[in-house]
Amino acid sequence: MITDFWLHPALILIVGAFILPFLPKWLKRPYLVIVPTLAFLDVLSMQGQHGTFGVVRFLDWYLTFGRVDGLSMVFAYIMTLMCIIGTIYGLHVEDDFQHVAAWLYVAGSLGVIFCADYLVLFLFWELMAFASVFLVWFRRRPESLAVGYRYLLVHTAGGLALLAGLILRYQATGGDLSFGPIGVGSPSLSTYLIMIGFLLNAAVPPFHAWLPDAYGEATVTGAVFMCAFTTKTAVYALARAFAGMEILVPLGVCMALYGVVYAVLENDARRLLAYHIISQVGYMVAGVGIGTELAINGACAHAFAHILYKGLLFMGCGSVLHMTGKSKFSELGGLYKKMPMAFVFTMIGGLSISAFPLFSGFVSKAMIVAAGFEVHNYWAAFLLTLASAGTFLHTGLKVPYFIWFGKNNCSKETWDKAADPPWNMQLGMGIAAFLCILIGSYTPYLYNMLPYPQIAAGYHPYTAYHLSETLQILLFTAVGFFLLIKKLAPEPKISIDLDWFYRMGGRGFLWLAKRPIQWADSCVSEGYRYIGLMPLMTTAKFWSWFDWHAIDGVVDGLAKTVRNIGGLVRRLQSGQLQYNIFYAVSFVAVALVLYVFA
Repeated sequence: MITDFWLHPALILIVGAFILPFLPKWLKRPYLVIVPTLAFLDVLSMQGQHGTFGVVRFLDWYLTFGRVDGLSMVFAYIMTLMCIIGTIYGLHVEDDFQHVAAWLYVAGSLGVIFCADYLVLFLFWELMAFASVFLVWFRRRPESLAVGYRYLLVHTAGGLALLAGLILRYQATGGDLSFGPIGVGSPSLSTYLIMIGFLLNAAVPPFHAWLPDAYGEATVTGAVFMCAFTTKTAVYALARAFAGMEILVPLGVCMALYGVVYAVLENDARRLLAYHIISQVGYMVAGVGIGTELAINGACAHAFAHILYKGLLFMGCGSVLHMTGKSKFSELGGLYKKMPMAFVFTMIGGLSISAFPLFSGFVSKAMIVAAGFEVHNYWAAFLLTLASAGTFLHTGLKVPYFIWFGKNNCSKETWDKAADPPWNMQLGMGIAAFLCILIGSYTPYLYNMLPYPQIAAGYHPYTAYHLSETLQILLFTAVGFFLLIKKLAPEPKISIDLDWFYRMGGRGFLWLAKRPIQWADSCVSEGYRYIGLMPLMTTAKFWSWFDWHAIDGVVDGLAKTVRNIGGLVRRLQSGQLQYNIFYAVSFVAVALVLYVFA
């Protein structure tokens, strides 16, 4: 029984996804825009109506599907908005099931954001994983199948860790399923297991290799959705349950630096952007670990901004892949002449992620760094500042230079196919680009939505110190890029990353399975054959002989005796009734005489 009527935006997307394949073709494009727009309007209608909704009794539990507060609203707002942008960007896709998978994926994310108990969280958490894997498989390349299976395997492992933590917590708390602050001051095994489940979706090294593989291999539209939802939903879950967990600070700083290093080395544009997701999510994880109101505001603001500018960057590089079939820097170059609009939009995304003044990254990233300085966590604040220089190096400079400028490495076929993408893709990029500029230029738009708006109102990013610091970092990074441009030139190679350890571990496991374990199994099998199986067969043979000669002999002998007596009696019968009566009467008379005179 539902306590109050409350329309979940995820329900709109789920129902819309199941109706889509049955619609006539002429109706599908407007329908694709209407459904996510309704979900977004549903979220807007919740503004100022904080509370608990959608409480359903299931067995002995009360499941809560709707918890509306400042933290859930800022994530729900941007995710439904990104669903509209991503769907508009993919209007040209005629495969209905790509749209179905994308909407179910977003529905899973919204389900996690609004839930208030771990059972509902786990349900939608798994929906995210199983829906999003199809966005990889639908590219239909031989590599897509393997990458998708790996993605699913890793997320299934994370889901099992999360489930184990939930069960242990349920047992330890006497049946408490509520999803909220978990008590980071005295963590238990269940606390760490739940955190591992969240961190795996956040792509924290060494559990990150699935991200560049999957996002680099996904469909053009699928990658736009994937870059926006999985990791940011994990950030929301961490902010909800693990605010102030100190271990998250070094993990976040490590992510920020690690993603930068491998992004610089990457030759594939979408894999580079995927590696940089690890770096940018590192800022958010570190902000959650710091745990102050300013830090949580910064993590939420940066997640909001990141969804837009990272989506814009994936849309820009995806449009290049869509039009030319290429995404490697070593196969591109000089495309500004052929794809000017895609270049402009991608450049806006690059400036936003690089934290240029008047762009979205400038007003969100610095909030986390300021929170680090505020609590005197200087090493984390300085290293996060250093990571921002790497961001401008590879995303603000390397991506636009080697795709749109630099040496033209395009083949004649690639060059002939290059052109600005269809109108719907340009419209999606245009909306995201406008919002990136709006957020950076008019801070109240974002700051008023943050969980602690009063704290956000007291933070002012456009100070002389912050402006001069940022411009100096950007200037020296640009000088370094052009001085080292030959060293940064793309090469057709693959960065194995921590996959080397996974591959070596896999080989070690295979050797262990083939040699020691198989040898031990053979020994056990031979031992069983000689010690267990042969005596058993000998015993079985003896009982078979005994059954055949002893038991069957007695039964067969008795049967023969009865048969012989029957034959003798049969010979005494002549077949005539009077003789049979005579013999019977005579036998009875003799028996009586013997009885009388005995």
